[in-house]
Amino acid sequence: MKQTSLLGIAKKAASDKAHRFQNLMQLLTVGYLLACWRLINKRAACGVDRQDARHYEANLRENVEGLVAALKGGWYRAKLVLRRYIPKLNGKMRPLGIPAIADKVLQMGVTKILEEIYEQDFRGCSYGYRPHVGALDAVRDLSAALRSGRYHFLVEADIRSFFDRIDHDRLVTLLRQRIADERFLRLIQKWLKAGILEPDGTVQHPEQGSPQGGIVSPVLANVYLHYALDVWFEDTVKAHCKGQAFLCRYADDFVCAFECATDAERFYRVLGARLATFGLEVAPEKTQLLRFSRQDVARNGTFEFLGFEFRWAHGRWGKPMLKRRTSRRKYRAALASFHTWCRQHGQQRTDRLFADLNAKLSGHYHYYGVRGNSKSLNDFYYQITRMLFRQLNRRSQRRSYNWKGFTELIRVFKLERPYICHNF
Repeated sequence: MKQTSLLGIAKKAASDKAHRFQNLMQLLTVGYLLACWRLINKRAACGVDRQDARHYEANLRENVEGLVAALKGGWYRAKLVLRRYIPKLNGKMRPLGIPAIADKVLQMGVTKILEEIYEQDFRGCSYGYRPHVGALDAVRDLSAALRSGRYHFLVEADIRSFFDRIDHDRLVTLLRQRIADERFLRLIQKWLKAGILEPDGTVQHPEQGSPQGGIVSPVLANVYLHYALDVWFEDTVKAHCKGQAFLCRYADDFVCAFECATDAERFYRVLGARLATFGLEVAPEKTQLLRFSRQDVARNGTFEFLGFEFRWAHGRWGKPMLKRRTSRRKYRAALASFHTWCRQHGQQRTDRLFADLNAKLSGHYHYYGVRGNSKSLNDFYYQITRMLFRQLNRRSQRRSYNWKGFTELIRVFKLERPYICHNF
């Protein structure tokens, strides 16, 4: 979706970095929001109103017209955000916030406007929650920078509970550098201040943070970290470095590479203080300073980033090579997820079971299928086939397959074998 007005905003934002946009609220028209509806995930969970996309779409135009009327008339109120918790790999629970369907439509419209403005400002070191770039782009560019041989020290960092610590007043102040429409900013503040309905029925009124799961939250998070980290690193940290420096950030997870040890050590010391000025805090258990150089493989450490484990090792001919494999945490989590899925869907018809399984395997290979990760992919495939073999033999009281029959079965149904699809 690229309306003429959005293209004009992008062009103006790119040509005039100091321009503050006015009258953004007038872009939230019925036609514009109907176009935004096509971008909504129709299978997403319902919010507090228990209204799903199918019911909302049954009277779509009428619903959107009522939403725009409320917005223009000044009586629009953001509904409570429904809180749900999902398990994380470390055993903790991640809080998600699910807006009501009408709020999702409006948030999508605001998100697209913000993207057109800030995509002209965001630095190339930022990859998360942005159009046309993603996690594999970050892995590719970080790998290329490390292979260049100019960097010898790394600071790997993660921000503790980032989405829960965003300072509302600071965020609005940052947005005002590009947005002069106060009604537009108040609309964003309504979502930031919306009450959160907990599973036990209590309502929390947040003083800070932006709920994960909200459509507008990712772009707001990127704006916050753009000023808190990216601009500071590119304009200030690099200017004070004796050698080269490189930042790769995906959402609140980032890696900084340095040519000189003194630069890395200085950055490691001041990072916490810098983030503290924005109300943020590094997670000590996920933050480290390590040597990572092709010049001294034996003394190097390892680090994880976006599901991959990075390390230097000697290649077949004795030369240093950057090795990447599926991180052990992600590998074990993927196997556990498949085991649960297999037990839940193992009674399906065989052709449907293999079709769904191939879709899952293809998704795994398309992400982790980077050059040099064949061993992890093959190990994953082997463990999957063993789980599938056991599950198929549980479908009846008699054992259905021996290994010879099972091998023929996966040949007939063409179980997706591992493959490398990223040559970087």
